[in-house]
Amino acid sequence: MLSVVRVHLPSEIPIVGCEITPYVLLRLPNGVISTDDVPEAAPVDGHFMRYRWYRIQSDRKVTICSVHPMEQATIQCLGCLKSKIPAAKSYHCSAKCFSDAWQHHRVLHERASSALNENGAEEEELFGRFGSGSSGILSSGSGSMSNLGQSPGVNNGPVPLYPSGTDKNSGETWFEVGRSQTYTPTADDIGHVLRFECAAVDTEKKVPAGSPTSIMTSRVIPAPTPTPRRLIQVNGDVLGHSDIDSQTSSFGTFTVLSYNILADAYATSDAYSYCPTWALSWTYRRQNLMREIIGYHADIICLQEVQLNHFEDFFAPEFDKHGYQALYKKRTTEVYAGVPNAIDGCATFFRRDRFSHVKKYEVEFNKAAQSLTEAIIPASQKRVALSRLIKDNIALIAVLEAKFGNQGTETPGKRQLLCVANTHVNVHQDLKDVKLWEVQTLLKGLEKIANSADIPMLVCGDFNSIPGSTPHGLLAVGKVDQLHPDLAIDPLSILRPVSKLTHQLPLVSAYSSFARMVGVGYDLEHQRRRMDPGTNEPLFTNCTRDFTGTVDYIFYTADSLTVESLLELLDEESLRKDTALPSPEWSSDHIALLAEFRCKPRIRR
Repeated sequence: MLSVVRVHLPSEIPIVGCEITPYVLLRLPNGVISTDDVPEAAPVDGHFMRYRWYRIQSDRKVTICSVHPMEQATIQCLGCLKSKIPAAKSYHCSAKCFSDAWQHHRVLHERASSALNENGAEEEELFGRFGSGSSGILSSGSGSMSNLGQSPGVNNGPVPLYPSGTDKNSGETWFEVGRSQTYTPTADDIGHVLRFECAAVDTEKKVPAGSPTSIMTSRVIPAPTPTPRRLIQVNGDVLGHSDIDSQTSSFGTFTVLSYNILADAYATSDAYSYCPTWALSWTYRRQNLMREIIGYHADIICLQEVQLNHFEDFFAPEFDKHGYQALYKKRTTEVYAGVPNAIDGCATFFRRDRFSHVKKYEVEFNKAAQSLTEAIIPASQKRVALSRLIKDNIALIAVLEAKFGNQGTETPGKRQLLCVANTHVNVHQDLKDVKLWEVQTLLKGLEKIANSADIPMLVCGDFNSIPGSTPHGLLAVGKVDQLHPDLAIDPLSILRPVSKLTHQLPLVSAYSSFARMVGVGYDLEHQRRRMDPGTNEPLFTNCTRDFTGTVDYIFYTADSLTVESLLELLDEESLRKDTALPSPEWSSDHIALLAEFRCKPRIRR
């Protein structure tokens, strides 16, 4: 007979908006152990599996700390209530908690006050960027999470509108909330324990064959919400800012996002022991990442460390719902020894109403390495050379055509093309020669495209190279300092002569615009403090316990594009004290970069 062997939860901490699918181990009538479901439509030996989810609602309502969702709240910020900030954001577990979080918390008050003065400060406008209904707001009428990256399974099935039972001794009431194996907690569940129950049911009698097996969760917590990041205007006489929520690209401008999202295969507790296990789980991180990325409203999105299975099963269909077309290139597999579907790569998405796809180029650095060794490496050293050079890295290059016009050009009817390169130079720090060679190889490929067409270019990605390194210098200056100490590491002589390490693309780092701006003002000074004056780059784009520095960039061709605005940078206060990335608020160990560009008028030569 069909029976349940064991049930356990992938995470004991349920989070609003993040689906839970318990592992159910079944014993089939033939004695085989299986994790496959046995639905009523396909019974086995006259039995099928029935699932129920219950919310345990006691007489006493439990409030959750907005900073430490595992702790119960003991104090409430009355200023939040006065400013009409959602109640769930006002709770703190201690005075120290409130004090430590004040820099972060104060921004909520400032934004609320500003919105009140401008347009009445509707709560949905203030906090809609990350999905207010799924971030701890104590109300249920917040709209469908499917619009913010939630899978279609957010419909937990028809459930009764009355309690399923009451324990007189404890005063607890059990409400049935779901009738499928998967359940997505809602705002109504915050502060309550959930119970999952499964049983083998007789097909004819419709009654359980034996006692149901059940398991309890911890209390449901709201999805933590980071401080929204604003766009800071950098092109104009007056420095200004705008909330991302209300930001749409003006005619003739477009926005580009670059973000290493941290592949699930790398997001282990061993690597990030400081991050709670539940916040490292993919079911949580994918929802949090999707809410963040969609909230930026970017026209073009370049993501790195996107696993193949996650691209196919989650990101491609979710971005499609939001009007994006997807391009993907997985890393090659000469070195990779993991699960085939879990290999990561680069994904580029673009809004179908803003751009159309013209051409796609795929760069495989392994192939370039094989060509290089055939050309310059002696036969006796080829095996050693390939072992050093082959790292499975790739680049994805997309040529797009703008649909929003090319105002200001001398030939208004001419097509406005744009070339977008997306790469992840995932090379160990000791192999400085290989890292520089890969960047040089990419740039030479882009030069060929530039020579064949009059086309603006963007080079986005995680280059694993800090400002001042040879790859950064090559990208930003067009050449390498011949006395740079990194050049001492070149056992294969692939960097010789050093004079060949050049390119003719007029590339500039978008975020260096913050450092080049003149003037005064709160926003400008705030951003300057987050920049390294020695390199004109952000202080960090990657922040872990072991490393804090800048490795991610958006480069653009300055002869054809200008930077209009930039997404504000984070500082360590924004990440909260004693916290590195990833965290419950930010689901990658990198931060997203976003720039708004305008095409320059073409000049006849």
